[in-house]
Amino acid sequence: MTSPYLSIDLEKIEHNARTVVSFCAAHGMTVTGVTKGVCGHPGVAGAMLRGGVCAIGDSRLENIARLRAAGLRCPFVMIRLPPLSAADQIVEAVALSLNSELAVLEALSQAARRRGRRHDVVLMVDLGDLREGILPDDLVPFVREALRLPGIRIAGLGTNLACFGGVVPSSDNMRQFLQLAREIETTFCMKLDQVSGANSSHYELIASGHAPPGINNARIGEGILLGRETVHRGPWPGTVQDAFILHAEVLELKQKPSVPVGQRGEDAYGETPHFVDAGNGERAILNVGREDIYLPGIAPLDSHLSIIGASSGYLIVDATAARGNISVGDRLAFSLSYSALTAAMTSEYVKKIEIGPGAGHSGPTDVSHGDPGEERPT
Repeated sequence: MTSPYLSIDLEKIEHNARTVVSFCAAHGMTVTGVTKGVCGHPGVAGAMLRGGVCAIGDSRLENIARLRAAGLRCPFVMIRLPPLSAADQIVEAVALSLNSELAVLEALSQAARRRGRRHDVVLMVDLGDLREGILPDDLVPFVREALRLPGIRIAGLGTNLACFGGVVPSSDNMRQFLQLAREIETTFCMKLDQVSGANSSHYELIASGHAPPGINNARIGEGILLGRETVHRGPWPGTVQDAFILHAEVLELKQKPSVPVGQRGEDAYGETPHFVDAGNGERAILNVGREDIYLPGIAPLDSHLSIIGASSGYLIVDATAARGNISVGDRLAFSLSYSALTAAMTSEYVKKIEIGPGAGHSGPTDVSHGDPGEERPT
């Protein structure tokens, strides 16, 4: 294979999903597996479902269409606010969506009525992270208006933290969220199916025993994909962190100076990189670059290697400490952060190769028992 590629270990993803689902179940929560970080990859979604998630959530209609086309049969959740212009597509694609605008609910209501069906919604509340959501003081009047819309059912309340503003989940903001849920149930004599207030950032709060009881659904992406909680990016206990590995080929390997020679200006990205003069060293140029990856989010698995920088199509690595153990044509392996994983999954130039017993099987119960080392491009 001439392209850089991601190896995707479906057995490890299934293991992570099972670990996260078990942890959440012990605290009264189901888990919606979030696949937006892998662009709705069917094999990954299937592994999550085999690991016990109750639904698949994604942020793009294109990804949900891809999952359906691959034959996955499970509840799908639109986890990004629906565009007003796509109300018909949302009602066709999913039974449940997250919402925060009355105008969009009105459009969803009309789309559902035209089809003779009901569309369930989870209303998002903004508890300070300043991403999507209704402000707490506006929630009761918002719900009052939403309940007048035929074809729409308020299935739950949701919130999102530690994403845009970096606000950490706490016993205080979770208690506020639960109080809002109870207020809605009491004021309108209704029962919310979902109180969806947790994500991958909630592990430490829940594990500490300081999370107030009452949240019954968690939307988990990174905790399953990379086995990490998202407050300090520490490992989620019992999970593995290497389900995804980036592989890139060495195109050139030469002794070169460590500092550019000549008058310098900006690089191709309008930046002025800093270089430390360490004399001549062994430099490897690899066939992956900023078009494909988020550079700060990758790290070589070989501790003798270090990343110098990248252009659009090349990754430049210092291989001096590898002491001649690397040759042109070798493939070097890198771990990825969530941002780097998303970028690599989005790039059409990075091939995706499934490995493990589940490779080549997207369905939640269609489990392969073949060679665990077998690789299949997707």
